[in-house]
Amino acid sequence: MPNRVVNILVPVISVILGLLVGAVVMLASGYDPVAGYAALWNGIFGDSYTIGETIRTITPYLLSGLAVAFAFRTGLFNIGVEGQLLVGWFAAAYVGIAFDLPMYIHLPLAIIAAAVAGGLWAFIPGLLKAKLQVHEVIVTIMMNYIALHTTNVLIRMVANGKETTAPIKETASLKSAFFESMTDFSRLHYGIFIALAMVLVMWFILEKTTTGFELKAVGFNKHASEYAGMNVNKNIILSMVISGAFAGLAGAMEALGTFQYASVKGGFTGIGFDGIAVALLGANTPLGVVFGAVLFGALKFGALNMPNAADIPVEIVSIVIALIIFFVACGYIIRYFLEKLNKKKEAK
Repeated sequence: MPNRVVNILVPVISVILGLLVGAVVMLASGYDPVAGYAALWNGIFGDSYTIGETIRTITPYLLSGLAVAFAFRTGLFNIGVEGQLLVGWFAAAYVGIAFDLPMYIHLPLAIIAAAVAGGLWAFIPGLLKAKLQVHEVIVTIMMNYIALHTTNVLIRMVANGKETTAPIKETASLKSAFFESMTDFSRLHYGIFIALAMVLVMWFILEKTTTGFELKAVGFNKHASEYAGMNVNKNIILSMVISGAFAGLAGAMEALGTFQYASVKGGFTGIGFDGIAVALLGANTPLGVVFGAVLFGALKFGALNMPNAADIPVEIVSIVIALIIFFVACGYIIRYFLEKLNKKKEAK
Protein backbone atom coordinates (compact mmCIF):
# COMPACT_ATOMS: atom_id res chain seq x y z
CA MET A 1 0.00 0.00 0.00
CA PRO A 2 1.61 3.32 -1.04
CA ASN A 3 2.51 5.75 1.74
CA ARG A 4 0.27 8.42 0.17
CA VAL A 5 -2.75 6.10 0.42
CA VAL A 6 -1.93 5.35 4.07
CA ASN A 7 -1.70 9.12 4.77
CA ILE A 8 -5.23 9.54 3.38
CA LEU A 9 -6.67 6.47 5.10
CA VAL A 10 -5.43 7.37 8.61
CA PRO A 11 -7.57 10.56 9.03
CA VAL A 12 -10.53 8.95 7.21
CA ILE A 13 -10.50 5.94 9.56
CA SER A 14 -9.99 8.31 12.52
CA VAL A 15 -13.12 10.27 11.56
CA ILE A 16 -15.18 7.07 11.13
CA LEU A 17 -13.98 5.72 14.49
CA GLY A 18 -14.74 9.07 16.14
CA LEU A 19 -18.28 9.06 14.75
CA LEU A 20 -18.84 5.43 15.78
CA VAL A 21 -17.57 5.94 19.33
CA GLY A 22 -19.58 9.20 19.42
CA ALA A 23 -22.68 7.15 18.59
CA VAL A 24 -21.87 4.81 21.49
CA VAL A 25 -21.51 7.86 23.79
CA MET A 26 -24.94 9.11 22.64
CA LEU A 27 -26.52 5.69 23.28
CA ALA A 28 -24.88 5.45 26.71
CA SER A 29 -26.19 8.93 27.54
CA GLY A 30 -29.73 7.98 26.54
CA TYR A 31 -29.86 9.78 23.18
CA ASP A 32 -30.65 8.49 19.70
CA PRO A 33 -27.46 8.62 17.58
CA VAL A 34 -29.41 8.28 14.30
CA ALA A 35 -31.56 11.32 15.19
CA GLY A 36 -28.44 13.11 16.43
CA TYR A 37 -26.42 12.61 13.26
CA ALA A 38 -29.47 13.39 11.11
CA ALA A 39 -29.83 16.70 12.98
CA LEU A 40 -26.10 17.32 12.53
CA TRP A 41 -26.38 16.65 8.79
CA ASN A 42 -29.40 18.97 8.45
CA GLY A 43 -27.55 21.61 10.46
CA ILE A 44 -24.76 21.52 7.87
CA PHE A 45 -26.57 20.87 4.56
CA GLY A 46 -30.27 21.34 5.42
CA ASP A 47 -30.89 24.35 3.17
CA SER A 48 -29.10 27.17 1.37
CA TYR A 49 -28.86 29.25 4.57
CA THR A 50 -27.16 26.49 6.58
CA ILE A 51 -24.78 25.73 3.68
CA GLY A 52 -23.82 29.41 3.52
CA GLU A 53 -23.27 29.60 7.28
CA THR A 54 -21.27 26.38 7.24
CA ILE A 55 -18.89 27.75 4.59
CA ARG A 56 -18.69 31.02 6.53
CA THR A 57 -17.71 29.06 9.67
CA ILE A 58 -15.08 27.09 7.75
CA THR A 59 -13.33 30.28 6.48
CA PRO A 60 -11.43 31.36 9.64
CA TYR A 61 -10.67 27.72 10.50
CA LEU A 62 -8.90 27.38 7.16
CA LEU A 63 -6.60 30.28 7.97
CA SER A 64 -5.96 29.36 11.61
CA GLY A 65 -5.21 25.80 10.46
CA LEU A 66 -2.74 27.12 7.87
CA ALA A 67 -1.08 29.26 10.55
CA VAL A 68 -0.51 26.27 12.85
CA ALA A 69 0.45 23.93 9.98
CA PHE A 70 3.00 26.37 8.53
CA ALA A 71 4.77 26.66 11.87
CA PHE A 72 4.64 22.86 12.34
CA ARG A 73 6.18 22.26 8.92
CA THR A 74 9.10 24.50 9.86
CA GLY A 75 9.71 22.88 13.25
CA LEU A 76 7.83 25.39 15.41
CA PHE A 77 4.72 25.03 17.57
CA ASN A 78 2.69 28.24 17.31
CA ILE A 79 0.16 28.11 20.16
CA GLY A 80 -0.30 31.87 19.77
CA VAL A 81 -2.62 31.77 16.73
CA GLU A 82 -5.53 32.87 18.94
CA GLY A 83 -3.71 36.03 20.04
CA GLN A 84 -2.49 36.78 16.53
CA LEU A 85 -6.06 36.37 15.28
CA LEU A 86 -7.32 38.86 17.89
CA VAL A 87 -4.80 41.57 16.97
CA GLY A 88 -5.56 40.94 13.28
CA TRP A 89 -9.29 41.30 14.02
CA PHE A 90 -8.72 44.64 15.76
CA ALA A 91 -6.34 45.96 13.09
CA ALA A 92 -8.76 45.12 10.26
CA ALA A 93 -11.73 46.64 12.12
CA TYR A 94 -9.78 49.80 13.00
CA VAL A 95 -8.70 50.40 9.39
CA GLY A 96 -12.26 49.62 8.28
CA ILE A 97 -13.65 52.28 10.61
CA ALA A 98 -10.96 54.99 10.63
CA PHE A 99 -10.40 55.65 6.91
CA ASP A 100 -12.53 56.97 4.05
CA LEU A 101 -11.10 55.40 0.92
CA PRO A 102 -12.32 53.80 -2.31
CA MET A 103 -13.10 50.10 -1.92
CA TYR A 104 -10.21 48.96 -4.15
CA ILE A 105 -7.81 50.62 -1.66
CA HIS A 106 -9.74 50.37 1.61
CA LEU A 107 -10.52 46.62 1.60
CA PRO A 108 -6.99 45.46 0.64
CA LEU A 109 -5.53 47.90 3.19
CA ALA A 110 -7.70 46.47 5.99
CA ILE A 111 -6.76 42.90 5.02
CA ILE A 112 -3.04 43.76 4.82
CA ALA A 113 -3.24 45.55 8.20
CA ALA A 114 -4.60 42.36 9.77
CA ALA A 115 -1.83 40.23 8.24
CA VAL A 116 0.85 42.71 9.34
CA ALA A 117 -0.58 42.90 12.89
CA GLY A 118 -0.65 39.12 13.19
CA GLY A 119 2.85 38.84 11.75
CA LEU A 120 4.25 41.45 14.14
CA TRP A 121 2.61 39.74 17.12
CA ALA A 122 4.26 36.46 16.07
CA PHE A 123 7.58 38.23 15.44
CA ILE A 124 8.15 38.62 19.21
CA PRO A 125 8.16 34.89 20.10
CA GLY A 126 10.10 34.22 16.89
CA LEU A 127 12.79 36.71 17.90
CA LEU A 128 12.99 35.34 21.45
CA LYS A 129 13.27 31.78 20.10
CA ALA A 130 15.97 32.73 17.60
CA LYS A 131 18.10 34.96 19.81
CA LEU A 132 17.57 33.67 23.36
CA GLN A 133 16.31 30.09 22.76
CA VAL A 134 13.12 30.83 24.70
CA HIS A 135 10.61 28.09 23.86
CA GLU A 136 7.93 29.43 21.51
CA VAL A 137 5.12 27.47 23.23
CA ILE A 138 5.56 29.35 26.51
CA VAL A 139 5.87 32.77 24.87
CA THR A 140 2.96 32.30 22.46
CA ILE A 141 0.63 31.11 25.26
CA MET A 142 1.46 34.22 27.27
CA MET A 143 1.08 36.43 24.20
CA ASN A 144 -2.49 35.16 23.78
CA TYR A 145 -3.53 36.72 27.09
CA ILE A 146 -1.65 39.93 26.34
CA ALA A 147 -3.44 40.13 22.97
CA LEU A 148 -6.87 39.54 24.53
CA HIS A 149 -6.55 42.29 27.14
CA THR A 150 -4.62 44.73 24.92
CA THR A 151 -7.21 44.55 22.14
CA ASN A 152 -10.01 44.96 24.70
CA VAL A 153 -8.39 48.18 25.94
CA LEU A 154 -7.85 49.44 22.38
CA ILE A 155 -11.46 48.65 21.40
CA ARG A 156 -12.76 50.68 24.36
CA MET A 157 -10.48 53.56 23.33
CA VAL A 158 -11.68 53.46 19.71
CA ALA A 159 -15.33 53.05 20.78
CA ASN A 160 -15.17 55.88 23.36
CA GLY A 161 -15.64 53.59 26.32
CA LYS A 162 -18.26 51.35 24.73
CA GLU A 163 -17.95 47.58 24.41
CA THR A 164 -18.38 47.53 20.62
CA THR A 165 -16.91 49.69 17.87
CA ALA A 166 -18.98 51.34 15.17
CA PRO A 167 -19.60 49.13 12.11
CA ILE A 168 -16.84 49.14 9.51
CA LYS A 169 -17.46 51.17 6.36
CA GLU A 170 -18.99 49.46 3.32
CA THR A 171 -15.78 50.07 1.37
CA ALA A 172 -13.89 47.72 3.75
CA SER A 173 -16.55 45.02 3.89
CA LEU A 174 -16.26 41.47 2.57
CA LYS A 175 -20.04 41.09 2.56
CA SER A 176 -21.62 39.92 -0.68
CA ALA A 177 -25.13 40.75 -1.84
CA PHE A 178 -24.76 37.95 -4.40
CA PHE A 179 -24.03 35.35 -1.69
CA GLU A 180 -26.82 36.74 0.48
CA SER A 181 -29.36 36.26 -2.31
CA MET A 182 -28.05 32.75 -3.03
CA THR A 183 -28.01 31.58 0.59
CA ASP A 184 -31.17 33.16 2.02
CA PHE A 185 -29.28 36.01 3.74
CA SER A 186 -26.59 33.95 5.44
CA ARG A 187 -23.36 35.70 6.48
CA LEU A 188 -21.30 33.98 3.79
CA HIS A 189 -18.76 36.46 2.40
CA TYR A 190 -15.89 36.76 -0.09
CA GLY A 191 -13.37 35.77 2.59
CA ILE A 192 -13.63 32.13 1.57
CA PHE A 193 -11.77 32.99 -1.66
CA ILE A 194 -9.01 34.72 0.32
CA ALA A 195 -8.70 31.66 2.58
CA LEU A 196 -8.45 29.29 -0.40
CA ALA A 197 -5.91 31.59 -2.05
CA MET A 198 -3.79 31.37 1.12
CA VAL A 199 -3.84 27.57 0.82
CA LEU A 200 -2.14 27.99 -2.56
CA VAL A 201 0.25 30.60 -1.11
CA MET A 202 1.37 28.22 1.64
CA TRP A 203 1.84 25.37 -0.85
CA PHE A 204 3.82 27.64 -3.19
CA ILE A 205 6.08 28.98 -0.43
CA LEU A 206 6.90 25.55 1.01
CA GLU A 207 7.14 23.52 -2.20
CA LYS A 208 8.26 25.92 -4.93
CA THR A 209 10.61 28.45 -3.34
CA THR A 210 14.15 28.39 -1.98
CA THR A 211 12.89 30.12 1.14
CA GLY A 212 10.39 27.32 1.72
CA PHE A 213 13.11 24.70 1.33
CA GLU A 214 15.27 26.52 3.88
CA LEU A 215 12.34 26.87 6.32
CA LYS A 216 11.61 23.13 6.14
CA ALA A 217 15.31 22.26 6.39
CA VAL A 218 15.74 24.38 9.52
CA GLY A 219 12.65 22.73 11.02
CA PHE A 220 13.93 19.25 10.16
CA ASN A 221 17.48 19.72 11.44
CA LYS A 222 18.65 23.07 12.72
CA HIS A 223 22.31 22.09 13.14
CA ALA A 224 22.63 20.53 9.68
CA SER A 225 21.00 23.62 8.14
CA GLU A 226 23.45 25.89 9.95
CA TYR A 227 26.36 23.74 8.74
CA ALA A 228 24.98 24.04 5.18
CA GLY A 229 25.21 27.83 5.44
CA MET A 230 21.57 28.68 6.10
CA ASN A 231 20.67 31.57 8.42
CA VAL A 232 18.81 29.61 11.09
CA ASN A 233 17.77 32.61 13.20
CA LYS A 234 16.36 34.47 10.21
CA ASN A 235 14.36 31.43 9.14
CA ILE A 236 12.90 30.86 12.62
CA ILE A 237 11.71 34.48 12.77
CA LEU A 238 10.40 34.41 9.19
CA SER A 239 8.46 31.21 9.85
CA MET A 240 6.72 32.72 12.88
CA VAL A 241 5.94 35.95 11.01
CA ILE A 242 4.35 34.11 8.07
CA SER A 243 2.39 31.89 10.46
CA GLY A 244 1.21 34.98 12.35
CA ALA A 245 0.17 36.66 9.10
CA PHE A 246 -2.13 33.71 8.29
CA ALA A 247 -3.61 34.00 11.79
CA GLY A 248 -4.11 37.76 11.39
CA LEU A 249 -6.01 37.11 8.16
CA ALA A 250 -8.31 34.76 10.08
CA GLY A 251 -9.10 37.73 12.33
CA ALA A 252 -9.76 39.89 9.26
CA MET A 253 -12.38 37.37 8.07
CA GLU A 254 -14.30 37.89 11.31
CA ALA A 255 -13.88 41.67 11.37
CA LEU A 256 -14.61 42.42 7.72
CA GLY A 257 -16.90 39.50 6.88
CA THR A 258 -18.86 37.86 9.67
CA PHE A 259 -19.25 40.58 12.30
CA GLN A 260 -18.32 43.86 10.57
CA TYR A 261 -17.04 45.31 13.86
CA ALA A 262 -14.75 44.58 16.84
CA SER A 263 -16.06 44.06 20.36
CA VAL A 264 -14.64 43.55 23.85
CA LYS A 265 -14.30 39.82 24.58
CA GLY A 266 -14.66 38.10 27.90
CA GLY A 267 -12.55 35.19 26.66
CA PHE A 268 -10.91 33.65 23.64
CA THR A 269 -12.81 32.94 20.42
CA GLY A 270 -11.37 29.41 20.31
CA ILE A 271 -10.72 29.60 16.56
CA GLY A 272 -6.96 29.88 17.04
CA PHE A 273 -6.82 26.90 19.39
CA ASP A 274 -9.09 24.87 17.11
CA GLY A 275 -6.58 25.60 14.34
CA ILE A 276 -4.24 23.14 16.11
CA ALA A 277 -6.84 20.39 15.66
CA VAL A 278 -7.44 21.42 12.04
CA ALA A 279 -3.70 21.24 11.28
CA LEU A 280 -3.47 17.87 13.04
CA LEU A 281 -6.42 16.50 11.07
CA GLY A 282 -4.83 17.77 7.86
CA ALA A 283 -1.38 16.29 8.60
CA ASN A 284 0.06 19.84 8.33
CA THR A 285 -0.33 19.91 4.54
CA PRO A 286 -2.16 22.73 2.70
CA LEU A 287 -4.69 20.38 1.08
CA GLY A 288 -5.10 18.44 4.31
CA VAL A 289 -5.89 21.66 6.17
CA VAL A 290 -8.74 22.30 3.70
CA PHE A 291 -10.32 18.95 4.58
CA GLY A 292 -9.63 19.44 8.29
CA ALA A 293 -11.22 22.89 8.26
CA VAL A 294 -14.25 21.64 6.31
CA LEU A 295 -14.79 18.82 8.82
CA PHE A 296 -14.18 20.98 11.87
CA GLY A 297 -16.21 23.97 10.68
CA ALA A 298 -19.09 21.76 9.54
CA LEU A 299 -19.21 19.90 12.86
CA LYS A 300 -19.03 23.15 14.84
CA PHE A 301 -21.88 24.81 12.97
CA GLY A 302 -23.98 21.66 12.46
CA ALA A 303 -23.78 20.98 16.20
CA LEU A 304 -25.96 24.02 16.84
CA ASN A 305 -28.91 22.18 15.29
CA MET A 306 -28.64 19.11 17.51
CA PRO A 307 -30.22 20.55 20.70
CA ASN A 308 -33.20 21.92 18.73
CA ALA A 309 -33.84 19.07 16.29
CA ALA A 310 -32.84 16.03 18.38
CA ASP A 311 -32.72 17.36 21.96
CA ILE A 312 -29.05 16.35 22.19
CA PRO A 313 -26.69 18.65 24.14
CA VAL A 314 -24.10 20.45 22.05
CA GLU A 315 -21.46 19.05 24.42
CA ILE A 316 -22.00 15.63 22.81
CA VAL A 317 -20.66 17.03 19.52
CA SER A 318 -17.65 18.42 21.37
CA ILE A 319 -17.05 14.86 22.60
CA VAL A 320 -17.32 13.53 19.01
CA ILE A 321 -14.82 16.17 17.78
CA ALA A 322 -12.50 15.33 20.68
CA LEU A 323 -12.75 11.62 19.84
CA ILE A 324 -11.86 12.29 16.20
CA ILE A 325 -8.81 14.31 17.28
CA PHE A 326 -7.90 11.55 19.74
CA PHE A 327 -7.94 8.91 17.00
CA VAL A 328 -5.94 11.18 14.67
CA ALA A 329 -3.39 11.72 17.45
CA CYS A 330 -3.23 7.92 17.80
CA GLY A 331 -2.80 7.67 14.02
CA TYR A 332 0.47 5.78 14.35
CA ILE A 333 -1.53 2.82 15.79
CA ILE A 334 -3.92 2.89 12.80
CA ARG A 335 -0.89 3.24 10.52
CA TYR A 336 0.73 0.21 12.21
CA PHE A 337 -2.34 -1.97 11.62
CA LEU A 338 -2.65 -0.80 7.99
CA GLU A 339 1.00 -1.63 7.33
CA LYS A 340 0.61 -5.01 9.07
CA LEU A 341 -2.45 -5.75 6.93
CA ASN A 342 -0.52 -4.74 3.82
CA LYS A 343 2.38 -7.05 4.71
CA LYS A 344 -0.03 -9.97 5.17
CA LYS A 345 -1.49 -9.31 1.70
CA GLU A 346 2.00 -9.17 0.17
CA ALA A 347 2.97 -12.40 1.94
CA LYS A 348 -0.05 -14.18 0.46
